[in-house]
Parts: sequence; C-alpha cells; structure tokens
Amino acid sequence: MPNLYNVESRKTLRKKMLADDVKRVTLSFYKYFFIKDLINFRNLIYVNFNKLKIFGRIYISNEGINAQINVPIFYFHTIKRFLKKIDQNFRNIYLNKSIFNERKSFWVLTVKIRKKIVSDGISNKNFFINSFKKYLNATEVNEMFKKKNTLLVDVRNNYEHKIGYFENAIKLPGSTFREQIKLITNYLCSFKKKNIILYCTGGIRCEKVAAWLSYNGFNNVYQIKNGIIGYVKDAKLNNLPILFKGKNFVFDLRMGERITKDVLSNCKNCHALCDSYTNCQNNSCHMLMLQCSDCLKKFNNCCSLTCKRKIGI
Repeated sequence: MPNLYNVESRKTLRKKMLADDVKRVTLSFYKYFFIKDLINFRNLIYVNFNKLKIFGRIYISNEGINAQINVPIFYFHTIKRFLKKIDQNFRNIYLNKSIFNERKSFWVLTVKIRKKIVSDGISNKNFFINSFKKYLNATEVNEMFKKKNTLLVDVRNNYEHKIGYFENAIKLPGSTFREQIKLITNYLCSFKKKNIILYCTGGIRCEKVAAWLSYNGFNNVYQIKNGIIGYVKDAKLNNLPILFKGKNFVFDLRMGERITKDVLSNCKNCHALCDSYTNCQNNSCHMLMLQCSDCLKKFNNCCSLTCKRKIGI
C-alpha cells in the first residue's frame, strides 16, 4: 500500500523542490459536483498526483474539488487524461494556467477533506442548485466597464484587494468570505438594477456569490470567466487594454503575480510603496504583512523589533 501522506518533513521537501531543475507550471482548477466516497476519492487523487511529483494544495468535499498545484510541464496533458478517467464530471475541466510561471510555487502535496471547498456559512443548499451563470470574457468586461450602469464587485479578501484590483470596483465588507457572502445582498440592494460583475482570483468564489445573488432576486449578475487569471490571459491574447491594476494575490509561495507596474499599497514598517507580502518569521506571530526589501533586512523577516528580539536575531 503506497503512502497516503507525506513522510518527509516540509523543510526537507522544500529543499528538494528548490534544488530540482525540472520545468514546472502552476495550475488551478475547481469543479462543483457531488462526491460520495470522499476518502476513496481523496486517496486516488493523492496517490496518482504523488507519483507524478505534483505539489500543491487540494481541498475535497461533497460539493466538489478545489486545487492549486505545481506540475512538471511534461505531465500537463497526463493530468487532464487522469481527471477525465476517474470521473465524467471532469470531462470539460478547465486547467487555469498561472499568468507567470518563472517561480516555483509549492513544495509539498496536501490533499484535505473539508466540509466545503469554499466555506460560505450558508445552511440553505438550494441556492446553488440549477443556478444560471453568465460569464464574461475580457472583451465583454472591457466594454461593460465603460457603461454607467455597471458595477464591479471584488469578492476577495482585504489583503488580496490591497495589492491589485479593477479601478472603481467595490470591496465587500467583512474579513472572510463567510462574512462577505452573508452581507452582500443587503450591501448591494441599492444596486439591484445595475449590471453587477463579480471577480476573484480564478472564479471559484464568484460561482457561489453569483448563485446566492441570483437566488435573492438579483437578475443582472455576471462573473469574469476564470477570474482575474483568465481575464489577464484573455486580454493579452487579444491585445486588449488590461484594466486590472497592480498584482494578483495567489495562495502559494509567490504570494502575488505582477499584472501592471502600479504599486498600490505600502510597507507596514516604513510606509514606502510596496506590494510584496511576507509572513513574520516569529512563528507565534506569523503575521501576513506588506514589507519592502529594506525593512525585510532591517527586521530580519520579522514584523517588528519585538518579534525580532523574541526569536533572538
């Protein structure tokens, strides 16, 4: 029986990944569909992805799968074939390639069973059944962006929005997705007659928000096809103006992909323009923060002198 979990330490796995010169590509994919036997499905994904030396973070629940992975480039088509083989719901699966792949993004494979692949805190399951979705490509987004009756809504977290966004987009209140989706209908009630365009990193959160808004009587709800990643790639392919500014936050080692030269936020310590995230090296703190290269050196990867002293640097 093969190992169904990592047996080496994360430190060892990271060292191996950094020393590996195999060309890789970062992908994300999701699919909402009912999975009955979660343990068997989870183990099937883990064993086969582990054989292919795929790293990343995958969540599985009864409502589907959500994956961000880093793959040896020569296994790209192998993954597609494997997914189609294990379940017919993967027949039309779209693997969303990262905008830039010059940096390695994961060094360990983690496949976890969760209650939901996107935690929404909504007990009513009916809202997500047979919901009608309207997807926009980059051309359509740019055209609708010009119209006065259009409202762009960012359904990501505050720290994601800080470093990159569509100009004039509304940022939802709440510090987590669970809070945001509960507040959104009241928050947007005065905009009910507008064309509402939702956007997030790759599209998975927009699926739920679009369904929830439609269930609550919002008739003109759209979402950007394949999220910010899909929009930028589509705009570049068709030589269109890119209306997203700054960096797109990503949930891996890179913590961001630069889309435009705009730097939209500031260093936590010195307040200089900065859009590079890091975590405080003091594990009892581990704060996610924006920190410029000068302050990174000054505080030795810590958020403050207090944390720097605590770890004895």
